[in-house]
Amino acid sequence: MDWNLVLVTVVTLLVAGYLYVKKQFQYWEKKGVPYVKPVFPYGILEGMGRTKHTCQIFTAAYNELKSQGIFGGVYFFTKPVVIPTDLEFLKCIFVKDFHYFTDRGFYVNEKDDPLSGHLFALTGQRWRNLRNKLSPTFTSGKMKMMHSTIIAVAKEFQNYLAPFADKKATIEIKDVLSRFTTDVIGNCAFGIECNSLKEPDTEFRRIGKRVFEFTSFEFVRIFFLIMFQDLGRLLKMKINKPEVSEFFMRLLKETTEYREKNNIKRNDFLTLLMQIKNTGKLEGDDMDLGKMSFEELAAQTFLFFIAGYETSSSTMTFALYELAQHQDIQDKARAEVNGILEKYNGEYTYEACMEMKYIDQIINETLRKHPIVDNLLRICGQDYHVPGTKHIIEKGTMVSIPVYGIHHDPEIYPDPEKFDPDRFTEENIKARHPYAWLPFGEGPRICVGMRFGVMQTRVGLANLLSKYRVKTTPKTAIPLVLDPASTVMTPKNGMWLQVEKI
Repeated sequence: MDWNLVLVTVVTLLVAGYLYVKKQFQYWEKKGVPYVKPVFPYGILEGMGRTKHTCQIFTAAYNELKSQGIFGGVYFFTKPVVIPTDLEFLKCIFVKDFHYFTDRGFYVNEKDDPLSGHLFALTGQRWRNLRNKLSPTFTSGKMKMMHSTIIAVAKEFQNYLAPFADKKATIEIKDVLSRFTTDVIGNCAFGIECNSLKEPDTEFRRIGKRVFEFTSFEFVRIFFLIMFQDLGRLLKMKINKPEVSEFFMRLLKETTEYREKNNIKRNDFLTLLMQIKNTGKLEGDDMDLGKMSFEELAAQTFLFFIAGYETSSSTMTFALYELAQHQDIQDKARAEVNGILEKYNGEYTYEACMEMKYIDQIINETLRKHPIVDNLLRICGQDYHVPGTKHIIEKGTMVSIPVYGIHHDPEIYPDPEKFDPDRFTEENIKARHPYAWLPFGEGPRICVGMRFGVMQTRVGLANLLSKYRVKTTPKTAIPLVLDPASTVMTPKNGMWLQVEKI
């Protein structure tokens, strides 16, 4: 072997690669767009998944760019990405010019990974068709139908906490809340009694945790698949872990076949999807939604699980973290809950829960300060002239909306680190720009399951606060430390709080 030739080849490839990256890093400069200076070869993603959470990375970029125009540029590795910094421009992206920014840009490979074909990730007309099918399953009437199931699980949750509260024990509340939401979603999405509160090591719970467990390598792999989707599909790469896909596909196949064979109907999401799958309609509704395949049903049920399980448990975790530090706010919330329960004879009826306005303010402020999804992605579907500028965002360019940065902007929310539910009184909401609060997105692609998530969170918090008080302990991490390896905002090493009876 000619080692000199090998050496020359390797050096040539390295130099060529370096020059290619350097050229890519000139994109925004050549366009005259303000940009964050990239770090070779990561762009702005240096430390992502290892030492920095994505919310810290994107917020730093937002803060650097916001004084330089209505948007700026960054790089995800070598890929140029737009960071909007103006709320009116966000209105264009979300609503006014939505037809330019329809797609989220997430990886979909239905052939090799059927569970990836869910509403959150699908593009174009397929997304529109599926959205039209699923929207009727999330009306207030359908939410009311599932409410009793949530209440039943919430009572088990309340009883589970009793022995810990008797001892004024310190518990890892994030784990307990994750088990609560696992049981709720297991019941409402799959019609399965998971019993995670009693048996935390069930297969359903174990697989559910695997969905959100990522190594640094897996974290980077997800970004690779988002940025190089055609190559990912060519290589038959999957975004979901094999054991996760196998478990959920098997579970749904067995459950749907058993229900159809025995003509079983339940007040859950799966029953609604099975009606659409088999008839193209919801029972009692003449609207023709069009049938769906089993694979489509499986993907949507899987999305219902991953969206409702992690987001709601994390929201409750952060809410209790704040309430443990602000006993006056906690007392006010408890007084509201108990006053409403007295009015409804101690029953957590749907109507009673809907009256808990201060609980909703706490949820909204929690999602302001701790948005579970800290940034939102869109893809520019065709060349787009940015209003009021000379700039064109080219077709295929990714847009990353820095939700956490906007929520912590002192010009929008004075003293942003202060936890203040009064920011979300009706009067204060009306006084603020409508696109200043984005935990669920906005526009036609706003989270379709938002009502369910808020309902589940409201019921969980109300049940806990009516009977128990939460307090910080020496084990509580203050200030909060986020897990950099998580794709959503979650506390590192859990959330330790003391629970005691009122």
